[in-house]
Amino acid sequence: MKKRYLFIALIILSITSIFVGVKDIKPTDLFHLTDEQQEILLISRIPRVISIIIAGMGISIAGLIIQQLSRNKFVSPTTAGTMDSARLGILIAILVFAEASPIHKMIVAFTFALLGTFVFMKILNKIKYKDAIFVPLVGLMFGNIIESITTFFAYKNNLIQNVSSWLEGDFSLILKGQYELLYISIPFIFIAYLYANKFTVAGMGEDFSKNLGLNYRQVMNIGLVIVALITSSVVLTVGTIPFLGLVVPNIVSIYNGDHLKKNLPHTALLGAVFVMACDILGRIILFPYEISISLTVGVIGSALFVYLLIRRKSYGL
Repeated sequence: MKKRYLFIALIILSITSIFVGVKDIKPTDLFHLTDEQQEILLISRIPRVISIIIAGMGISIAGLIIQQLSRNKFVSPTTAGTMDSARLGILIAILVFAEASPIHKMIVAFTFALLGTFVFMKILNKIKYKDAIFVPLVGLMFGNIIESITTFFAYKNNLIQNVSSWLEGDFSLILKGQYELLYISIPFIFIAYLYANKFTVAGMGEDFSKNLGLNYRQVMNIGLVIVALITSSVVLTVGTIPFLGLVVPNIVSIYNGDHLKKNLPHTALLGAVFVMACDILGRIILFPYEISISLTVGVIGSALFVYLLIRRKSYGL
């Protein structure tokens, strides 16, 4: 899987995305844009493309990191309770801080996402039978418990519609001034690259890591902080994008092997390409109406997930 092909595909899809929409804007119009067309591009289309790229890269890398740290190819922010914990954090922020700003919601969501991920990792350490399928099933059950708690408190406080909006990943509401929170995850993507080799060693187990002189707990904590922060920023800004952090890292590892540092750029690019393609597909299937990104990624991602489950022994997953 060549990086340059993924990069070229991302550029082509990004340009295509800019010109797909209810308001018809052609490439030739760029030379004589009307005021309305200029506003549409600067306020809606370009911010949408940027948010898709950041969210796609971020969640894919978060999935790759947590798979390495948990030593399970079928663990991701979706199957480890991270996204569900982030949604609970957003609800708590609204209930406790009625006029909470996005950054305050982000801090609370990050805290809950981090705690939820830590709890899942603790549960994982207690499991003796660590089958490739059993572990994500435990994570899904853990996530469903948190989701039930979120729904209960949302129902009691008449906030069901708010919670439902976080369940549905949607880029149609992304506008200038409403997506900039995603920029917070960019530095942590670079930090993930710097710590890639340490994450690889930590993924081999605590005893092995300590024998090599690695501070196992510190590296684990850094990895989980990166996963929680990226996940909470995407959930708060875009909503849930299911299966993205699960299938993209697995597809990359099938073609590239398990070298984490080498796979990070490929995973980031493939994640952005995958989300961009699904977004464009969701906008043209029922044009001029739009299908949410969580539905398009969910349908395609779940099909890929089932295929990976069936073929996991063949691919060594």
